[in-house]
Amino acid sequence: MSAGAASRLEAAWVDGEPQSTVSVLERGLHYGDGLFETIACLPGGPRFLERHLRRLQGGCERLGFPPVDLEQIAHELRSAAAGDRAVLKLLVTRGVARARGYGPGGTDVATRVTLRYGWPEDDAERAQRGVRVGISDVCLGENPALAGLKHCNRLEQVLARRALSGPDLAEALMFSSSGLLISGTMSNVFLIRDERLLTPRLDRCGVAGIMREVVLSLAAADGIQAVEASLGAGDLDAAQELFLTNALWGIRPVRELAGRALPLGPLTRTLQGRLAPLLAAAPPTGTHA
Repeated sequence: MSAGAASRLEAAWVDGEPQSTVSVLERGLHYGDGLFETIACLPGGPRFLERHLRRLQGGCERLGFPPVDLEQIAHELRSAAAGDRAVLKLLVTRGVARARGYGPGGTDVATRVTLRYGWPEDDAERAQRGVRVGISDVCLGENPALAGLKHCNRLEQVLARRALSGPDLAEALMFSSSGLLISGTMSNVFLIRDERLLTPRLDRCGVAGIMREVVLSLAAADGIQAVEASLGAGDLDAAQELFLTNALWGIRPVRELAGRALPLGPLTRTLQGRLAPLLAAAPPTGTHA
């Protein structure tokens, strides 16, 4: 998921070679037949790289992609991340279409595209003061076969961002076609009620975000009751605290939802404090495993 702030493209690689073009027969272009990862990079390297690669591998297996070399991808990402802070976007697709039609050819060779962007302008105030959030009229279609995957078909999110009303709104929450709360357009969502941490189940649609995974791990380590649940509009109304997570900016509290003021409560602040050292620390080197 992206941070939403504009940053310039600094470099591009296709299958590990510096270039900025792909085949016109690329299945990722024709069908969205691909996966992607958005990775924050500090001077020490890509942050949470092992988690990103684990999710990528699981997605490739679920979609039946040709084998990918995770060690090679890890090496390429560390090389692309060298230098100052940056954002990497890695796309892995099924590859170049061997024939016309939806069906894979059976001899596909995966394509890797790596893009390096400058680090977006820091906005520490949003992490402290919280953000204003709306509710999107665009629904997410339910498809358990794709649920949780960060696949390349993001048209629902594109429409939701296009319809985002008001320049002061940082994000919009999205519901599924059956009325379940799922996520923001570029974030996962957490509710706090009676000192319990609630986040939507993602078994029908939505992206299982890396920062969502990290926050759930931190909560478990601290003995905070965290539940993945089927949530609706009533759960939003009953929320005592609300925050969003994203791979680049960590946790952002919600101070206003659809015109309703929300407190920036203690559990949100506790989790922000627990997460802060992980966001600032130099990533470990070594294998991806």
